[in-house]
Amino acid sequence: MSTAPYRVRRATVDDLATLRSMWRALGLEATDLEKRLTEFQVAESADGKVVGGVALQMAQGHGLVHSEVFVDFSIADDARPLLWERLQALARNHGLFRIWTREQAPFWSHCGLVVATEEALAKLPELWRTKDSRWLMLQLREETAATISVEREFELFMQSEKDRSQAAIEQAKMLKTIATMVAVILAMAVIGAALYFLRRNPQVLAP
Repeated sequence: MSTAPYRVRRATVDDLATLRSMWRALGLEATDLEKRLTEFQVAESADGKVVGGVALQMAQGHGLVHSEVFVDFSIADDARPLLWERLQALARNHGLFRIWTREQAPFWSHCGLVVATEEALAKLPELWRTKDSRWLMLQLREETAATISVEREFELFMQSEKDRSQAAIEQAKMLKTIATMVAVILAMAVIGAALYFLRRNPQVLAP
């Protein structure tokens, strides 16, 4: 294996042109993947050029590795381990239970992922289920009732906070609207009073 220096990082909008060309070269749906740019991690060479990438989609405590691409698959053996290390770190940081993939390269079978059993497939998020798919899976931690309950409560808490923040924003908008209306009414009242005063006292404007 060569020691080609690659740096792995999260994809940015500056990487879109390079990623788009790689997606299209492999017949992937570029338009859809562009909308999911934040799922991608990329490997770049020492001169700062993006040479490959792979995505990790998260749903319901699970992660899906998908859309692996390289400008030249001869460098995949060097870049894949770095990308995989990054994906595992992201998965653990987000507390995922399992990592899934339908990628066919032998690497994914050699780095710990195994063919998913029927029992395991029953836990695959509905979002990713397709017919006649060969799934590889890596379990990161046990999915117990206690952890599910705690994480569900956390999700509900975060949703509650999000709803509360949204309500506060809506309330602020309403108060701003009311304040604007009051300011307009006061301005009209002042203008009306001034016109009334001038009409009753025309000598004020006399030279």
